Amino acid sequence: MLPAARIAIGAKVFPARLRRDLAPQSCSRLESLMPYRGKLAHARWSGEACWSPLAGAWPRGSVLPPENATVYPMPGQVLLYAGDLSEPELLIAYGPNRFASKAGALAGNPVLTIAADLARLAELGSEIFWRGAMELRIELGESSLDRDWRDRS
Repeated sequence: MLPAARIAIGAKVFPARLRRDLAPQSCSRLESLMPYRGKLAHARWSGEACWSPLAGAWPRGSVLPPENATVYPMPGQVLLYAGDLSEPELLIAYGPNRFASKAGALAGNPVLTIAADLARLAELGSEIFWRGAMELRIELGESSLDRDWRDRS
């Protein structure tokens, strides 16, 4: 079983899984930032996705190699980008998208997967698009919400 995490966007909490199986170096780096708190804004160049800039928490000049990197994440995938083309960031996909910045396409490493309540995730993405940024919190560990979701699956 993949390690558990919680992603809170505003007041809504999503159970997630840390994807060490796909991007072990990137997951270790993300874990070093835990608990992560930041803002989640709409990713204007990427389509149906939101992003959280990591520059304030990221070691200056530190880059990550590609690990199963993708430009086209599926809804519920969370990518970590720390390359040379743009600032370090997390991208949370909630619908069709192509990870990009003003510098062009970016390939991010998959570090988390939200596996439940993707319809609510899409609603929040639309809300962020129309109303602006929300608070983002990411923590490791399992909550009662995670156990309830696992028991229903």
